[in-house]
Amino acid sequence: MSKIDPTARIEDGAVIGEGAEIGPFCVIGAHVVVGPNCRLISHVSITGHTTIGANCTIYPFAALGGPPQDLGYRNEPTRLEIGESCTIRESVTMSVGTPKDVGVTRVGARGFFMSYSHVGHDCQVGNDVIFANSATLGGHCKIGDFVYIGGLSAVHQFARIGTQAMIGGLTGIRGDVIPYAFVNGQHGHLEGLNVVGMKRRKFTRARLATVRSFYQKLFYGPGLFAERVNQLQSLGDDDPAIAEILAFIRDGGNRPLCLPEGGASK
Repeated sequence: MSKIDPTARIEDGAVIGEGAEIGPFCVIGAHVVVGPNCRLISHVSITGHTTIGANCTIYPFAALGGPPQDLGYRNEPTRLEIGESCTIRESVTMSVGTPKDVGVTRVGARGFFMSYSHVGHDCQVGNDVIFANSATLGGHCKIGDFVYIGGLSAVHQFARIGTQAMIGGLTGIRGDVIPYAFVNGQHGHLEGLNVVGMKRRKFTRARLATVRSFYQKLFYGPGLFAERVNQLQSLGDDDPAIAEILAFIRDGGNRPLCLPEGGASK
């Protein structure tokens, strides 16, 4: 049975799942679905066509499902979908999508969103991500699984961040970040691989050595970058992480990549 504080305001049409707890002064709109066993601590605002997965915990002053920060938005019934078991801390904001894109902002399961972090409209965010305080996504970004974005970092609209990449604090991301990368600096540049994260995902020493060797050839080998990408395609057979990186680059087409400092990948 759900538990709803008498000071909460829940509009007709909202769906509150079994076992959910809605704390003091929360506001829930008519088109919202709150999944089973969610816990809204207090002063949470959930509006728009928003679905919250089971077992999420949402802290005070989070604002989810608000209209996108897009001047062309005209109150279309776009959506926000949040997966199960997410932790959403104080003053986090996540917007619904726009008709310009797929019309839905998606956030995967088990994400940890620290205070003041922001997911812009039409973003597609994977599972098991961590956004540190004030980490910010512009609209239309695509974020892979197990990505970590450091505090006060910002990702430019339409940018892609591959699986298990780590973005340092105070970093601006303007281009796409390959999977397993570590990016740092005011204007983000590659500083190597996210070795700590890879070890946590059970990469062996042999696998790490293989991927590191590929990384060196990709960004520091002779010739033009496009030529090296083509020459290294066969190495994708050696390790699925290499295949994933190559596919990420290929799928980006002519989109700019986040590169090592000094332009070693040109």
